[in-house]
Amino acid sequence: MDLKRLGVLGVSAVLLITACNSGGSGGTGGGGTAVKIGIELPMTGGEAPNGVPTANGVQLALKQITVNGYTVTIEQEDDAVNGVHNADQGAKNMQTLANDPAVIGVVGPFNSSVAQAEIPVSNAAGLMQCSPANTNPGLTQGDAAKALRQTNPDKIAYVRVATTDLQQGAAGADIAFNVVGAKTAYVLDDTQTYGKGIADVFAQTFTSLGGTVVGRDGVSDTTTDFTSYVTKIAGLKPDYVYYGGVTTSGLGLFRKQMDQQGLSNIPFGGGDGINDGSAATASSFLNIVGASGDANTYSTVAAVHDIPNASKFSSDYMAQFNSAPGAYSAPAYACAQVILQALGAAGGITDLAKLREAVRSYIATPSNTYDTVLGTISFDANGDTSQHTISYYKYDATAKDWVFFKQRDLTADPLTGGASPSASQ
Repeated sequence: MDLKRLGVLGVSAVLLITACNSGGSGGTGGGGTAVKIGIELPMTGGEAPNGVPTANGVQLALKQITVNGYTVTIEQEDDAVNGVHNADQGAKNMQTLANDPAVIGVVGPFNSSVAQAEIPVSNAAGLMQCSPANTNPGLTQGDAAKALRQTNPDKIAYVRVATTDLQQGAAGADIAFNVVGAKTAYVLDDTQTYGKGIADVFAQTFTSLGGTVVGRDGVSDTTTDFTSYVTKIAGLKPDYVYYGGVTTSGLGLFRKQMDQQGLSNIPFGGGDGINDGSAATASSFLNIVGASGDANTYSTVAAVHDIPNASKFSSDYMAQFNSAPGAYSAPAYACAQVILQALGAAGGITDLAKLREAVRSYIATPSNTYDTVLGTISFDANGDTSQHTISYYKYDATAKDWVFFKQRDLTADPLTGGASPSASQ
């Protein structure tokens, strides 16, 4: 199933539907105690191709799933400022959600840098958040994760259904070395939490596979003129260029400027930060680059592509929103399923403070499993998903869109000749 296409008309229509359903409507009709699921995603400007279809996954879940004894509605927050995801705004939004006693769980955020700002807030409040898309390992693993949980260091209030960039960065290197056949690579990142992290893993894994990184740079996420970097690439003549970051950091402009300097023949790759819609999707990577620069371009998504009952999910989504799902619509639906299962297991608790803690505690218990649209999943003691699959995509000139060609679990199917990072690292 293609979980990514969202045309220009689809964006407008879905934005309208989402606006109408925010702030307490569009919920399950179970009757009884009124509770809310928060959605904390970037919803406007250049972030809309990611945030809107992801939020719609939650909307769809709440229209289809009823929890006896509870009426569940949505409280929507937008962490985009001037069209770009903003960590400070995300933290403010999380505090707003935490201050509402009726909010018993949150789906989001989308970006890892926003999660870094939000986790201390949700941890202090004991409010469980489930991210459909965060991939930076430090959000859940090691000393970095512990530092985010200063108030309640032994309580998990953050889980994610996306696997980490220890897998996604390695998958990008797998594409470069084993699919494209590149022996040399130039690696750039936007210096942000997600971008630098995934680029670091790409470079490490590409080297371990036998490749050579001929250049490694970081560039501000506000950059619009990449002339010096494009000139450097022209001199280095790498077999592959990998950019860790998101579209709003200028990745589309960078690839377009490579094309303008006659370098579009060099294969180009990125993570899920550029897998944000077709060439018809306003503000998406493919839309900004333009058709002439899209050839030989690859991306990954940190989620399963071949999900169970794919055709039903896709048709249900299309019927509701008049567009195809986005890359993280199904994972967002899965996050909602996780929260709703925990709510159902609460046993009819009506005290909102006790209910919030019951939901948090249930999801933080590693022995619990969840039957979701992604398949059966569980979370480990850190809050990481049991699924470690990355989906591979290539630009297709006929479809003018990302086209899936492979998915790989790099834990179960490690890279030959390279060091596939363990999910527990």
